[in-house]
Amino acid sequence: MTNTNRIGALEVFPLALGGNVFGWTADRDGSFAVLDAYAAGGGNFVDTADVYSAWVDGNHGGESEELIGEWLASRGVRDRMVVATKCGAHPAHKGLRRETVKAAAEDSLRRLRTDRIDLYYTHYDDPSVPAEEIVGALDELVREGKVREIAASNIEPGRLEEQLAVSDREGLAKFVAVQPQYNLVSRDTYEGEPMRIAERNGLAAVPYYALASGFLTGKYRPGSTVESARAGKAGAYLKSDRGPRVLAALDGIARERGVSVATVALAWLRARPTVAAPIASARTVQQLPALMAIAELELTAEEDERLTAASA
Repeated sequence: MTNTNRIGALEVFPLALGGNVFGWTADRDGSFAVLDAYAAGGGNFVDTADVYSAWVDGNHGGESEELIGEWLASRGVRDRMVVATKCGAHPAHKGLRRETVKAAAEDSLRRLRTDRIDLYYTHYDDPSVPAEEIVGALDELVREGKVREIAASNIEPGRLEEQLAVSDREGLAKFVAVQPQYNLVSRDTYEGEPMRIAERNGLAAVPYYALASGFLTGKYRPGSTVESARAGKAGAYLKSDRGPRVLAALDGIARERGVSVATVALAWLRARPTVAAPIASARTVQQLPALMAIAELELTAEEDERLTAASA
């Protein structure tokens, strides 16, 4: 197993560090500490979005990008990091009209203190905008040298195929990745037609909610109380038959291999077809080792099948 994967022209560590917590549950010093530890451990792939974290009282969106930009500049590591961000959901730049995409990119570049975005996603599709206009705007950014590779998050299969076809027909920049919700307790969102489209077109998958809002770390158990901004969402998985069944399978393999439950869950995801690097976030440095151990853990065929069966 190699310790890097390809996404278009980009070579990335097999775990993308999620930036959604920066400026939300992780303050400046905490964010810098996590980024320092991730980079020190060989990580090079940071995922954020221009809307992070507009949902917090007093925030406007862009806080995560600003912290990452300050960190990149202060550490002098821009050239060794692969930075992914997204457009279309920031309160000041909603939707995917050409002028909106172009303005959003300029604001992201300014906040990130950089001259190029390595991987630029449409955060959500905008069905009101023709595929030609969306792809055309992204292509302009690539031609201007402001974006290296383009990708799509949260997009319906039909619209994804339509936008890929525009790229082929017009000779424009083409998506190299998709970012679906995908994990052991949420498989239906990606497996099936979305995965088949990715396979046919050579797209890498960079799944978000890779640990199901923390549920797949194993800290949410029947009768337990966890102090977390995501506790409600994660705890909901205990109410299905699948959640406890998956936890039991994860517990067994983690115990046998001497690793954490989170590491096993991420290793299963990494082994899925098309997946290049699951996204997981860490609020503290202490949470990072279990995530980064994905680079070292390869499940046996029997272990993989146990998890796949438990999560069916």
